[in-house]
Amino acid sequence: MKIGMIGNGAIAQYVSSGLAAREHHLGAVLMRPDRVRQGAGLEIGSVNDLPSGIDLVIDCAGHEALACLGPQILARGVNMITVSLGALADPKVSEALSLSAKEGNAKLHLASGAIGALDCLAAARAGKLSTVTYVGRKLPGGWKGSAAEEKLDLAGIVDGAVIHFEGTARAAALSYPKNANVAAAVALAGLGFDDTRVQLIADPSITQNVHEIRAEGDFGNFHFQINGNALPDNPRSSALAAMSILAKLDQITQRITL
Repeated sequence: MKIGMIGNGAIAQYVSSGLAAREHHLGAVLMRPDRVRQGAGLEIGSVNDLPSGIDLVIDCAGHEALACLGPQILARGVNMITVSLGALADPKVSEALSLSAKEGNAKLHLASGAIGALDCLAAARAGKLSTVTYVGRKLPGGWKGSAAEEKLDLAGIVDGAVIHFEGTARAAALSYPKNANVAAAVALAGLGFDDTRVQLIADPSITQNVHEIRAEGDFGNFHFQINGNALPDNPRSSALAAMSILAKLDQITQRITL
């Protein structure tokens, strides 16, 4: 396929490097107009500049980019993959994406991001799913630039873990747009944004980002935990999030999929 990419950060670069091995071709890199470099052949600053024949656009640029560019791309009939699931916590964004996808007869594919067990959670939802809780732990420094800075002295947390957010997945995704895509993924797979509980924790004792899902229902119960590594080029970007985009690409292009 001929692929368009939104963004050129660490996740986008990881995904780009995996396209050739899958016999896909990168046809354009969509960026903010003020960041497009003269003479950089693939870089474009507008959806209107997407070249003909683009089969799929992969969003690696975050909530704002998906909210702004996603409806335009989907309305043109171009399918998308995104890892910016937290953007869907905003009902207006979710509706705009859905209506545009319908208008263009296109699909928005959601990559699982930095978490697993979502297939189990979605299966449990087919019965009666009673409770779902997501707990996210990062080193105090991993919460820099987020709403946690307004509540905690992150540099001063050295002795024990501190909870800085408890609430719904919707509130988490809207308050922590760069940190709560996992909470959004759990919500979308399970009970939804308003019935999924979230805890976000600054923990100086860990060495990796820790994501946990706890769920109960007619199926029984499960507790899933993943200790995630960051991408070598950016300690703030999850390696599994980047991998999940390529996995979703494989899923939608292969004839037989799980």
